[in-house]
Amino acid sequence: MAWNWQHPNWPNFTWKSPLLAKAEARFLLGAGVFLGTTKHLAEDERSGLIVECMSNEALTSSEIEGEILDRDSVQSSICRQLGLSTDRRKVSPAEEGMSEMMVDIYRSHSAPLDHDMLFAWHRMITSGRTDLRDVGRYRTHPEPMRIVSGRIDEAKVHFEAPPSDRVHAEMVEYTKWFHRTAPAGSAPLGALTRAGIAHLYFESIHPFEDGNGRIGRAVAEKVFAQSLGRPSFTAIAATMLARRTEYYAALAAANKRNDITEWLVWFAGAALEAQTRTLHQVEFLIDKTKFLDRLSGMINARQQLALLRMLREGPGGFEGGMSAGKYVVITKTSVATATRDLGELVEVGAVRRTGSNRSARYHLTIPLRPDLRVTIDQTGEIVES
Repeated sequence: MAWNWQHPNWPNFTWKSPLLAKAEARFLLGAGVFLGTTKHLAEDERSGLIVECMSNEALTSSEIEGEILDRDSVQSSICRQLGLSTDRRKVSPAEEGMSEMMVDIYRSHSAPLDHDMLFAWHRMITSGRTDLRDVGRYRTHPEPMRIVSGRIDEAKVHFEAPPSDRVHAEMVEYTKWFHRTAPAGSAPLGALTRAGIAHLYFESIHPFEDGNGRIGRAVAEKVFAQSLGRPSFTAIAATMLARRTEYYAALAAANKRNDITEWLVWFAGAALEAQTRTLHQVEFLIDKTKFLDRLSGMINARQQLALLRMLREGPGGFEGGMSAGKYVVITKTSVATATRDLGELVEVGAVRRTGSNRSARYHLTIPLRPDLRVTIDQTGEIVES
């Protein structure tokens, strides 16, 4: 089997750009809507949104690779690095490293991508690792770099990257391409097209011993930021996590050929879905502030604690609704008090009740915004479902 980098026209990717035209326009429009919506946020709310978006990206990008980080620790680390108030909790090297990379992407969004930046990101996300030979540099091991699954004696090879002795030269060409296709470059590309190619191109080279997925998604976020002229909160990793099976399948298919139309169409849909996800987060934050302001002075400390726990779940809502049993666990109170507190929350319009007796469930009364699936059809039309 010939991988994409083994084809004679590598890395001259080809694609049908008309299929992406409407998606590119929609992405820029969505970016404007996002910017306009965030202007309605107070400074502390805007800071909270930045931390929430960066921490979500850190958590989900790591989870794609099978590494589960603690949300509170990641947020604490990001807050500390941004100079915001923090609880100063102790965080693991993995959590600190992912947080550092997210903050660096945010702060250096307009800086050019070069080898030193990539090396710095690699050192960040491999902080504390003692099992790697090459940290903060491109891989040098003589063994083939393969993506495999299954038993060792019956491993299925999903992809094999260029040998290590080719990596430096490949990455020199990669950074040249990255600068050439930037908004101010000699051959600029649309945001979605460039981000999709940047991610696939990087993953095809697989330049590091480990961490390529996380850095590859960081590169895509950098493309979005350069295209918009400001830090991007596109939440691409969260969407890729939600569509992980499709993500891997799309990458695997694209790794076998240099016509990448199918990959770019898939990526564009995922990016638009991610953008919508982030916009829902902003709208939810605005609704949340109004909701809590309206209830100020009307609820007790237990009720506020329970509502904050429900609100923490975000635009999709508190799964299954609040029950008296969950309320008891969250507020550490009695069943009788929980039932009374929840009844009062219904009376003040904070929650609505469904069911009765032990089946009673309580749901927030602010608008919820379930995630929409966004795809691009064979004619380039945007489909939401």
